[in-house]
Amino acid sequence: MAVVLANMWLAGVMIVGATALYAVIALYTAINRLSFERSILRRQVKVMDIAIDQARGRMESETEKSLSWAGTRKFEVSRREYESPDKNVCSFYIEPHDKRPIPAFEPGQFLTFELAIPDEKKVIRCYSLSDAPGTSQYRVSIKRVPPPRDNPDAPPGLSSNWFHDQIQEGDILDVRAPSGKFFLDMNSDRPIVLIGGGVGLTPVLSMLNAVVASNADREVWFFYGVRNGDEHCMKSHLKEVDAAHTNIHVVCCYSEPTESDQQGTDYDHAERVSVHLLKTLLPSNNYQFLMCGPPPMMESLIADLKDWGVPPDDILRESFGPASGRQLPPQAPNPDAIGPEITFKRSGKIVRWDPAFDSLIKFAEANDCDIPYACLAGNCGTCLTTIIEGEVDYPNGAPDFEPEDGTCLTCSCIPNGAITLDA
Repeated sequence: MAVVLANMWLAGVMIVGATALYAVIALYTAINRLSFERSILRRQVKVMDIAIDQARGRMESETEKSLSWAGTRKFEVSRREYESPDKNVCSFYIEPHDKRPIPAFEPGQFLTFELAIPDEKKVIRCYSLSDAPGTSQYRVSIKRVPPPRDNPDAPPGLSSNWFHDQIQEGDILDVRAPSGKFFLDMNSDRPIVLIGGGVGLTPVLSMLNAVVASNADREVWFFYGVRNGDEHCMKSHLKEVDAAHTNIHVVCCYSEPTESDQQGTDYDHAERVSVHLLKTLLPSNNYQFLMCGPPPMMESLIADLKDWGVPPDDILRESFGPASGRQLPPQAPNPDAIGPEITFKRSGKIVRWDPAFDSLIKFAEANDCDIPYACLAGNCGTCLTTIIEGEVDYPNGAPDFEPEDGTCLTCSCIPNGAITLDA
């Protein structure tokens, strides 16, 4: 009897143990299933988030396209403000005259103005936007261009002096939509070095202000070079940005400081912005470098950055920022030229190409053929002209602005044989 009871007890224990084991296995299986389902749910949520972001991006892109405009649009000058002690740089704030919304822009882009200056042909000029995007107005900061130092009897900059002397609050301007391929990628968090020389400050200042407005912790080094304190633009603003953001480092260089300029207070270094200085201050060369300034300054910086091992793709420049408004140098046509025939169909002229010219726009100007232009650097597309017959070459490489098939940027190309232009 005792043996029977013992066997029954043992069987009961085994049954209870098996039941518990099955329960544990079932619980483990349920937990695994739940974990798997949660994993699937997380993946589905991630896919949905990506789809939502893509849809939002498409909607924002479509919204921006709907807000943009073709041709010119009327803008009213709402405010003008001097930005440097010598009053040679003035900011113009403009708002749409029709009070309708305006598109944002990429920090670093420019506006193109069509100016009705008395006794002049239609004058078209590009000026970089100088503030962060995202407001109901645009701002351009324009430097008054004097005669060249080596030729004081030459006329000063036509459009810049027109802005300074004639354009007042309440005036109406004809403006084309923001454009340009020199801009900061705001979707990246890569550290950047921004370099502005003189009024070349404007596009890189737009980039700096865009980083500040985004509240990003992206590492930014901002180098600004001028001759002395009289030319120092946005001084208080730059100081405030530098003091308020640990991720942003503003470095001001005076190449010719005056006795009243105090190092450590007004500026940081009594020298030009150079790669030698960059090597002294930067922990490495692992940055993207974006610059705008006088051509000699940029050419020197680019060569030295390449020697430092910076990949060419990490060196971006704005070619025309401080030079917008420049006039084509006078160049007389050669009546004895024996190059291929260039036909300007609208003007009714057939002339022989002179290889002494380095672009079709200069050749057209010399032969009294009116082709509008602005940047003279292949950036803005203002000089885009239809090729009726023939081909062109771009001796300095492909321009930043990509012309459509059957067109050319006359400021940057030369003919490859006989050619007929719709000009």
